[in-house]
Formats: sequence, C-alpha cells, structure tokens
Amino acid sequence: MRTCRADAARMLTVVLATSVLLAGCGSSGPSPRAWAASVCSALTPWRAEISKLTSSTDQQMTAQTTPAQAKENLVRLFGGAEQASEDARRKVEQAGVPTVENGAEISEGFRASLASMRDAYGRARATIDGLSTGEPRVFYDGVQTAVETLQQDYDASALDTSRLNSEELKRAFDEVPECH
Repeated sequence: MRTCRADAARMLTVVLATSVLLAGCGSSGPSPRAWAASVCSALTPWRAEISKLTSSTDQQMTAQTTPAQAKENLVRLFGGAEQASEDARRKVEQAGVPTVENGAEISEGFRASLASMRDAYGRARATIDGLSTGEPRVFYDGVQTAVETLQQDYDASALDTSRLNSEELKRAFDEVPECH
C-alpha cells in the first residue's frame, strides 16, 4: 500500500511539474523575430493608408472644390486614417508581448503611440466636421488650423525608440522580411 501511495505521489508530482512547464511554454510571448514580423505586418498597411491620406489631403487643399465637398472628403480621409491607426494598434496588441527584457513596456509603447495617432486623427476629423462651410475663407482657415494641430499631435505621439533597448528586437526588425 505504501508503495502504491508513493508511486502515486511521484506520478502526481511529475504530472504537476509537467503541467507547470507546459503552461509556462504556452503563456510565453512570441520570439523577437515573430513579434517584429507581426508588428511590421500590422504597420505596412497603416503606413500605406497614412501616405495615401497625406497625398489626398494635399490634393484636397489645392483642389477647386466647394467647402462642403472639401469638408466631406477631409472628414472621410481623416476617419479612414483614424480607423487604420486603430486597426494597426489592435494588430500590434494581438501580436502579444515579445519575449525580451522589457517586452511588455516595448509592446505598450507601440500600442500607445498608435492609439495617440488614432486619437489625433479623430480630433482632426471631429474639428473639420464641426466647421461651418458658409464662409470659404473661414472654413479653410479652420482646416489649416486642424491640420497644424494634427501635425503637432502626430509628432508628439511618435514612438520614443530610445527606450527600445532590446538588441534582440533591433536585430529582428533589421532581419525579418516583413520589415523591408
């Protein structure tokens, strides 16, 4: 009877130890390369959308349209950039936390930067949406102010890469094809 209990206790210990080890493996984050690939895959369509927005906004500001048409187009463009920023933020969040020192802080920095950009586009969209189109000069002055504020907000939300002290992540971002 003692041997059966001792064997059962040893077996339980082995099962519990194995469960703890497997749980630890399952809950660890992605490797630096996998995380960098996911982040770059999330940011590539976002960058394309922002580039398109910038070009379209420049065209809109010089096009011969009515203030109402310009307002509709700019609200749509900034709304698209707001959504693209949120999509990228959500994909970075889904990428998890890289298995590097300060991985959680690094991941949070990326997400916070994208959330700030999303919010900046949202504020610009709301500001332009609230402008009256009755007086063209006043409308375009308001648009100019909204775009200048957006640029300031955008610059302030930039990711502080000096805090990315992970050599593993720097190397991963340099090496994975998704980042090129």
